[in-house]
Amino acid sequence: VQLQASGGGSVQTGGSLRLTCTTSDRSYSMGWFRQAPGKDKEFVAANRWSGGGPYFADIVKGRATISRDFAKNTMYLQMNNLKPEDTAVYYCAAGRFIASTRTYQSAYAYWGQGTLVTVSS
Repeated sequence: VQLQASGGGSVQTGGSLRLTCTTSDRSYSMGWFRQAPGKDKEFVAANRWSGGGPYFADIVKGRATISRDFAKNTMYLQMNNLKPEDTAVYYCAAGRFIASTRTYQSAYAYWGQGTLVTVSS
């Protein structure tokens, strides 16, 4: 499975960004994780191509949405009202998770390249 991620950038507090992740295999569900400087990688959001979702971590709940483009095998993570603490490298990943595992990195077998999101105050 190949994943192509894009969409990072620099915004000011309160701004928005849309992260894009294109997969070569839609049989795998997709997720996003992020890693801030000096911190562990953490779960952000996940979605299935069918059968349930999306799911959001509390850190972004209410500020993020996920949309899907089946024709392009692409999911979009729209993040609004960004805060400086959202600054991180964001990774998209593909895996076959169940409800209890979707927040774990180990549930995702394939990872895209990271994309940097910088939010300035």
